[in-house]
Amino acid sequence: MNKSQLEFFRKLLEQRRAALENGAADTVVEMTDDDETFPDPNDRATLESDRNFTLRIRDRERKLISKIDKAMQRIEDGSFGICEECGCEISTRRLEARPVTTLCIECKEEQERKEKARKA
Repeated sequence: MNKSQLEFFRKLLEQRRAALENGAADTVVEMTDDDETFPDPNDRATLESDRNFTLRIRDRERKLISKIDKAMQRIEDGSFGICEECGCEISTRRLEARPVTTLCIECKEEQERKEKARKA
């Protein structure tokens, strides 16, 4: 992978990380500003359900931030875009779709087939 491609992916990862961090900050503000009381238990239950859903999303985003950090480290150490399983280069189309990936499409498909077989 050439320097311009690596720089493109570095900027892409930085932008995604910043967007995730901004969303997390907004969630904190929204959850701490809620000063409403609900006389109806159903309204309260809906609010709690929505909050739980939001927290699950934020937890997934926290994990994605960790993957972004690891991808940035791979850019630094020169292993970005190399499949951890087979050592082949990961296609730029795949990296554009999922820049935190560590597996080429063939190895990922094989991993999914094995997981599916185990569950069956």
